[in-house]
Amino acid sequence: MSTEDVHAPLREDVRRLGEMLGDTIRHQAGDAVFHKIEAIRNLAKHARSRDDDQPLGGQGLAEILKNLPEDELLPVARAFSQFLNYANIAEQAHRVRRRRSYRQKAGTPPQDGSLDELVPRLLKAGIAPEQVVKTLVEMRVELVLTAHPTEVTRRTLIRKYQEIGNILLELDRTDLTISERSNKTDRLRRRIIACWETDEIRRQKPTPQDEASWGHTSIEQDLWKTLPDFMRELDRVLQRYTGQRLPLTAAPICFASWMGGDRDGNPNVTHRVTEEVLAMARWKSADLLITDIQELRMDLSMNLCSPELRERAGSHGEPYRQFLRGVRDRLEKTRDWAASKMMGEVGDAQGIYLDDQSLLDDLMLCYNSLVSCGMKSVAEGSLTDLIRRVACFGLALMKLDIRQESTRHAMALDEITQHIGLGSYLEWDEDQKLEFLLRELQFNRPLIDRNFPASPLTQEVLDTLALIADQPANALGAYVISMATSASDVLAVRLLQKIMGVQQPMRVVPLFETLDDLRGAPATIQQLLNIPYYKDDIQGEMEVMIGYSDSAKDASFLTASWAQYQTQEALIKICKDESVHLTLFHGRGGSVSRGGASAHAALLSQPPGSVNGSIRVTEQGEMIQFKFGMPGIAQRSLELYAAATLEATLLPPAAPKAEWREMMDLMAGESVAAYRKVIREQPEFVPYFRALTPEQELQRLSLGSRPAKRKADGGVESLRAIPWVFAWTQVRLMLTAWLGADKALQAAVDQKGVEPLRDMLQNWHYFKSFAGMLEMVLAKAEPAIVSYYEQQLVPAELQPLGSQLRADLQHCKQVLAEITGKDILQGNPVLKRSIDVRNPYVDPLHLLQAELMARCRAISCESTEVEQAMLVTIAGIAAGMRNTG
Repeated sequence: MSTEDVHAPLREDVRRLGEMLGDTIRHQAGDAVFHKIEAIRNLAKHARSRDDDQPLGGQGLAEILKNLPEDELLPVARAFSQFLNYANIAEQAHRVRRRRSYRQKAGTPPQDGSLDELVPRLLKAGIAPEQVVKTLVEMRVELVLTAHPTEVTRRTLIRKYQEIGNILLELDRTDLTISERSNKTDRLRRRIIACWETDEIRRQKPTPQDEASWGHTSIEQDLWKTLPDFMRELDRVLQRYTGQRLPLTAAPICFASWMGGDRDGNPNVTHRVTEEVLAMARWKSADLLITDIQELRMDLSMNLCSPELRERAGSHGEPYRQFLRGVRDRLEKTRDWAASKMMGEVGDAQGIYLDDQSLLDDLMLCYNSLVSCGMKSVAEGSLTDLIRRVACFGLALMKLDIRQESTRHAMALDEITQHIGLGSYLEWDEDQKLEFLLRELQFNRPLIDRNFPASPLTQEVLDTLALIADQPANALGAYVISMATSASDVLAVRLLQKIMGVQQPMRVVPLFETLDDLRGAPATIQQLLNIPYYKDDIQGEMEVMIGYSDSAKDASFLTASWAQYQTQEALIKICKDESVHLTLFHGRGGSVSRGGASAHAALLSQPPGSVNGSIRVTEQGEMIQFKFGMPGIAQRSLELYAAATLEATLLPPAAPKAEWREMMDLMAGESVAAYRKVIREQPEFVPYFRALTPEQELQRLSLGSRPAKRKADGGVESLRAIPWVFAWTQVRLMLTAWLGADKALQAAVDQKGVEPLRDMLQNWHYFKSFAGMLEMVLAKAEPAIVSYYEQQLVPAELQPLGSQLRADLQHCKQVLAEITGKDILQGNPVLKRSIDVRNPYVDPLHLLQAELMARCRAISCESTEVEQAMLVTIAGIAAGMRNTG
């Protein structure tokens, strides 16, 4: 089958959805609006079909959009925004379709990145079957869902979009009757009408509880079903290639969350909010488990059971149902207890499930009874799925991480030391701090009493730790310290946990974010491991978090990426020398400058030894929906994570050659210098950024519970990395991912030639991944669109900076093409097709957004229609660009 034939169903879905959207607009908004939208669409499409450097089609398209009356602004913006969302849905559905196609045809080679492709390759490479099984069983991939504000789509629309995607796949069935196909088509049409009549824009910022609830819903609607299917696939692959089975309670992939626990720079996350979110998660888990137990009771009507189960069930004629009734009753009590905790009440904990093992023991009793009575096939049905859900999600649903900024802990200790007469902790040097921390950690006495007169900020820190002390340990994950710089930052949190009576301390994870912090991380970790108390306390397990957002914003994507690589290498060596197992926690995002490569490529591009059977990765914002929003895609995403972790553990890449390191050192130095010369040294840069991009307008969108800035009155330096990336993406300059790389690559070519770079590209996963991400972002960048924004919004005295940046962008494309020997995206036809489909629909949104920003700034957005349409263009461009934050 030709490539074009393979993608014919995708084209048909896009056509079908586009026609239905057009019919909806005609009926709901009227013929005049419909014809105006069609005229704009045709102009944009014609402009893109011309082989020149004017993708916006000259003045014709711009003039129509400039002269739109206010009552047509919103429907025009919504039309193009909604089409882009439908294109995304169609592509998601097509990914599921293609995966199924791979698996349906006998003799078809297994899909790249699949376990069916990997496991035979591992065995062929000489890895013993027992080692493959052991690694998979002991492997721990933890995906940490976060609520960073990049997902602009309302949850109510996400649900409608999911149903549209499911209907598209249902229409693939060849056995549908004429009436069945008609009914499904009518359902599709109704969903599109409902989307058109639904407001895309949130009217209120979500609370941390709202964000956590959405995370819980993602588990319920997508991963609760997908996880057992994935585990069955894993079990099948092991049986096929090794002859061994996956243990029932193995959990190679599990989930954690920052939603409701991430208080770094978010005053809305308090100890009370965290307590409520923890209770919400336990309520949701108990509720899901009750449903599963009820269905299991319907299945297990047989009366033959083991003596052990009979002893628990009594003489009842249906022992499994009777026993599971008791399990259900305990889960209902657990749910009621969690509901009380959500309301801030004490709750009755008598007879509830508090730990996962108690529930697993009860379920395994049923499983072993069925097996012993010759009903293994029954045991391997829904009961096996339930056991695997409990092993993965547990009673907590997702372990909750706590994140707080290091200075908050230091301030709390400063108040304590001053109160007890020891002086100012903040004024001590590092040695004095460590001496105090270690002394107090090893003394069995309280430092403060309950009447300690803490400031409000310190009281909140202490209340959070007191809450931790009251929680079941299985509900909590890591305590992450942002802006960590020293060993005392880690020991401070350990001491504060002790002060507040935490009996099973959360593991303390330093997060190294800026370029200087990354470079200083190895010394900090070595200092910690040189402390006998600390080394004994961690019991051979250490976790370190690597930040991507702030390091790229601080030093350029290229320089930050190489610093992250080198930091990991140094940490691996230190921990290996100290006989400590290191788990690296990657704070990745969706955008390129935040480390947003595909999971498979990202893990395989890490330094050798960095993925030693365990990995933690953040999944945030729109990427949660992108990777886990449909069952087929969710299963593929889990498989990619598992396969990449298994491969990186058992077949780690070779260490880079010395000449490759030398080349990266050269480029990293050039990149950070060029980047900072623009970002920090150009006085025109900040005014240009604020004039060109919708950075200020983004704050009107109710994206997330966290403020867009760490400091309300701060400048660009205080702007969070996510809106920083988002703003540049909106205007298609994509500056955060390539600035500095142009000068760095050119310097490498000038000094070393292209052949060493081509060698790196061919033989080094890390550099291949970097170049692939850079190529993708350069393909999405559009100098002509940037120029249009400038003409409409940027004062004349600032425009020379824009001209220079656009020239640098073009130069970056040229030098990358020289290195790869190909035009941008020549080797990636799928991505090129995706971008080409979207461009005629994103272009009008860009032109309209620039016009609306100009109007809005002129009238301070007193016009509701103008503001609403502008916000819709932001959401629409984000949908068209996909990886925005």
